[in-house]
Amino acid sequence: MTQRVLPAGYVRVSAGRSSVVVRHDLADDARALLADGSLYEAAARDLAARTLKGRGTAYAIALPVSGLRVVVRRNRHGGLFAPLTRDLFLPPTRAPYELGAALRLAAAGVRTPAVVMFGVDRAYVAFRRADVVTEEILDGADLATYMLPGVPPSQRDDAWTATITLVHALDAAGARHHDLNVKNILLAPRDGALEAWALDVDRVRFGTPHASGISRGNAARLLRSARKWRDERGALFDERSAAQLVERA
Repeated sequence: MTQRVLPAGYVRVSAGRSSVVVRHDLADDARALLADGSLYEAAARDLAARTLKGRGTAYAIALPVSGLRVVVRRNRHGGLFAPLTRDLFLPPTRAPYELGAALRLAAAGVRTPAVVMFGVDRAYVAFRRADVVTEEILDGADLATYMLPGVPPSQRDDAWTATITLVHALDAAGARHHDLNVKNILLAPRDGALEAWALDVDRVRFGTPHASGISRGNAARLLRSARKWRDERGALFDERSAAQLVERA
């Protein structure tokens, strides 16, 4: 149902129709969640959960044993056929790849929320559903939020400075993020500055560090998203930020 060789420090926990790969120190949390169904179902039933809207609803919760703050989401398809394929995947699903990509990015110095566990559940016939649990980045807001008209220009500039640093870190890691957009970059304060984090890293593919194709691809994908938000939603975007991205791509 999931990968046979687990990353160092991860174990497998199973219950009912679910198989969970989890960081070893959080195995009891996984067992407690599985007692309430799948990881996603358990999070949805948590009366203290905070709902987060994106491609689908995600839930920010405290794990039941350790108390670690996490975000639980269900993997969903995007694109033209999303209404048909929805949350159904053929095994092994995207979740094992997302864990591996997150670990590889972290090792390369790219900020992305740690994947602490994922669960794969049997659905219909050969299909599976996958839930991914990542550490919550406290006080975070996506780049799109910093592009709203009411945001002070200095904060918007800081958000783009942090974003450009993140994109250059992706380039240095040889990581091409095929869904790098203003909703998939999370910004959070730390030591008086903003840090940027890459989300949805199951869409990342790895190649040669600093390869021109990877750098140009990351910059082009993000700038296309920023300009779309500006043109269609009234977001504020300074083309000087585009120049800073492109000049090093």
